[in-house]
Amino acid sequence: MDIIDAHHHFWDLDNNHLPWLKEEPPIKFRYGDYTALKRNYLPADYRRDSGRFNVIGSVYIETEYDPADPLGELAWISALREEAGLPSVIVGQAWLDREDVAEVLAAYRDAPPVRGIRHKPAASASPEAAVRGAAGSMDDTRWRDGFAMLASHGLSFDLQTPWWHFDAAAELARDFPDTQIIINHTGLPSDRSPEALAAWRAALDAMAGHGNVAIKISGIGLPGREWSVADNRPVVEAAIAAFGPERAMFASNFPVDGLVASFETIYSGFDEITRNLPETDRAALFRETARRIYRIGAT
Repeated sequence: MDIIDAHHHFWDLDNNHLPWLKEEPPIKFRYGDYTALKRNYLPADYRRDSGRFNVIGSVYIETEYDPADPLGELAWISALREEAGLPSVIVGQAWLDREDVAEVLAAYRDAPPVRGIRHKPAASASPEAAVRGAAGSMDDTRWRDGFAMLASHGLSFDLQTPWWHFDAAAELARDFPDTQIIINHTGLPSDRSPEALAAWRAALDAMAGHGNVAIKISGIGLPGREWSVADNRPVVEAAIAAFGPERAMFASNFPVDGLVASFETIYSGFDEITRNLPETDRAALFRETARRIYRIGAT
């Protein structure tokens, strides 16, 4: 199967500083113990993991590289791309509420492989703790001032935040209609109780009402459980129903999702869940939406 993987990572811990992978104590992580990720992960490893799937394009997403040096990550991944032929395009790290945001965004604008940025806004740990207006959140004036620069630089925004902050995200989409927003990891529906899934679906529907929002179906593993079609079919089908195949795309989130499944398990699962869809819809989900949203093949 030909795929464009809309979200994956590489890292070289021998030569680069990624605090969450190199420093102690470990961070609180949604999949629990992530010790297995504390090793180099490079294109040869990715090609081994992707196995029978023919990766015809891919999107590298920033890796929480040393926050003091976001352009160091750009230099490193650009050199790796030239050497290895992966990734196709890059989503870089930028801190929208920092003094250097204009400088960083200008550098990304002038780097041909870069398509957008990711900056995880401040978020609460649960729906019950969610508040509006926190420093560093999508309501923060300084944060929004940085976000306002993206459209003029031709940059999209990868949004990684739990679904209970989608009220603020929907306002962001409304207020900045010229900026493409891509939801990461399906809005992080970690609680699979009927009540939580209903609230997640309502949050997705609110975001889907804005035409400048797309979604990546990825990162839907559950801690301590092997990734399964039984667990994840309702999530995949609800995301597709909300956004349609033309605004939804599959992604591996490798090597991170290697903590809960093999690449084969995840993509075979996507294949099984969508087997009854028209081939044009499947082509969109596996390849064409990512190709269009991330302008893969464009100069």
